[in-house]
Amino acid sequence: MRPNEIFQKECIERVRSYKKNHNLVKAAAAFMRESTLPKYSYNFSWLGHPIIQYPQDIVAMQEIIWNVQPDLIIETGIAHGGSVIFSASMIALLEKCGCIEMGHVIAIDIDIREHNRIEIEKHPLCPYITMIQGSSIDGDIAEQVKSLSKNYKKILISLDSNHTHSHVLKELELYAPLVSVGSYCDVFDTIIENMPENSFLDRPWDKGNNPKTAVKEFLKHNNNFVIDNDIEHKLLITVAPDGYLKRIK
Repeated sequence: MRPNEIFQKECIERVRSYKKNHNLVKAAAAFMRESTLPKYSYNFSWLGHPIIQYPQDIVAMQEIIWNVQPDLIIETGIAHGGSVIFSASMIALLEKCGCIEMGHVIAIDIDIREHNRIEIEKHPLCPYITMIQGSSIDGDIAEQVKSLSKNYKKILISLDSNHTHSHVLKELELYAPLVSVGSYCDVFDTIIENMPENSFLDRPWDKGNNPKTAVKEFLKHNNNFVIDNDIEHKLLITVAPDGYLKRIK
């Protein structure tokens, strides 16, 4: 076995041991509870744009994208645009390395604020991005996305818009079929279900009504996807527990 293979084997064994390390798991859960409400994730940027993600999830997405090598990434939720710029930078890197011929990012948001649109359009990676304004669960928007995606070979999806159960479940029903076998549908903010009740008084989502409950309901009726728990066990700190869905068939 080559040295890099030995190293990877050690990594896998180490990660799988973490779920049995109760002190480590408890500490990670405590950090998530204490850091979510103070908006810890709002403090980071990607190539100049606020990304509003935990660094651990950013690294996880980088690993997933590099391993899957999609030529199309579809995102719901744009906000300040950091996540979209991140996806575009990964697509550009895959092109530069010769992993894909030509890639693109489609991003949907119900309200693309003008100042955010201007900043994204000024970015050097903007040519890789198509922004669509409208609800991600609107049938016409979904059909537009399907039409734009029909000529791509490998598709990855990231859901990070409205976090209510009904909205995320509808997104999964509309967009999960576009995910290529071996690729992922990443559902963010499933952490809401792990937070104390009434933690989000200014939002329509809460414990019992959030992306994780939607994932659970979706998987009851769809056996094309499984939760990739190895990602969560490796990260420990993540807003997407049970949210990294891998398409297996």
